[in-house]
Amino acid sequence: MTVKEILAKLVSFPVLGGESNLSIIHWIQNYIENFGIQTTLVPNEDGTKASLHCRIGPSKNGGVILSGHTDVVPVEGQDWHTDPFTLVDKNGTLYARGSADMKGFVACCLATLPAMVEADLKRPIYFAFTYDEEIGCLAAPELIEHIKASYPEQAKYAIIGEPSMLEPVIGKKGICYVQTEVTGSAGHSSGIHKEVSAIHESTHLILWLENKMKQLSQANQDERFDPPHSTIHVGQIKGGVATNIVADYTRFEWDIRVIPHDNIHTIFDEFFAYCKEREKSVQKLFPEFTITNTLLHPPVPALDTKPSDSIVALTQKISGKSTWKTVAFAAEAGQFHEAGYESIICGPGSIEQAHRANEFTTQEQLDRCVTMLENLVTELSK
Repeated sequence: MTVKEILAKLVSFPVLGGESNLSIIHWIQNYIENFGIQTTLVPNEDGTKASLHCRIGPSKNGGVILSGHTDVVPVEGQDWHTDPFTLVDKNGTLYARGSADMKGFVACCLATLPAMVEADLKRPIYFAFTYDEEIGCLAAPELIEHIKASYPEQAKYAIIGEPSMLEPVIGKKGICYVQTEVTGSAGHSSGIHKEVSAIHESTHLILWLENKMKQLSQANQDERFDPPHSTIHVGQIKGGVATNIVADYTRFEWDIRVIPHDNIHTIFDEFFAYCKEREKSVQKLFPEFTITNTLLHPPVPALDTKPSDSIVALTQKISGKSTWKTVAFAAEAGQFHEAGYESIICGPGSIEQAHRANEFTTQEQLDRCVTMLENLVTELSK
């Protein structure tokens, strides 16, 4: 199968983050095993989802993991001009949900598999394909641990194929989504002095988050990023039932994106401590007042690969790109990096197309990525 034919098959599986991915992962598993490669599935607790890993080549240290995810984001409410789950080729521009983010890279891995199998690899190549990346990079930690436990040798590198126009990406911010719930007391708005407005109390917390971001921007900066500091952003807030009723409940959701130098857990500890202080103070007026914080997914660590790390030179050589850059979006690269692999992001397509209506990659980008992976095969056969 050509890389375009494989991509057409992959995008036909409308697997959203949070949904079962067994249809697409079983197709990938069958495709790989047709080449005589043994695969391993790593299921979730109820068996409705699974990650996959396999090794191509010898049991030797120093191999390379090629990582991608199988889920995509929703298309509901977007103005698509074509069926988002059917690959449409318009003069070499390939439209479909996931074409850029990031089934294009998975397709390139599978299209290059025959060359990998036929090569005299001196160091192995691993495939590592996950589920639920789009809702918090949830499956990668378990898959990484399973890979470490499954092979007697240890890989050295991990290339995560998020869309980067095949330019090596050496850094990204760490990220986490948080839900904060505030419970106050309901009453007539004319008696606000006797009540505790959950909306008013939420504004104190949001203001703390905004001030914290200002402090972080002044304390630590990493000029590789835009902006060059950690950010905190409140994206959703819901509360209240009427203008003349004191709101007894408010919920807001926020995200935090930290540069590698900042510790996301330290920031959480400071905010949670402030919430606890505020809670104790307001409970003197209304004992049932509460503030509850919930991490919507485990924090995804930052990626902080140094320009001098050997993964950078390797990726520049096989991609033909002598540059590198950093990004702000979330990816599993930080998790591979934290697990001890020299990690980098490099994949076909543009992140500017990700999550949009009429998402696309190009045939030229896919062909160049296949060439990059063929170059990797050559390097690992030396």
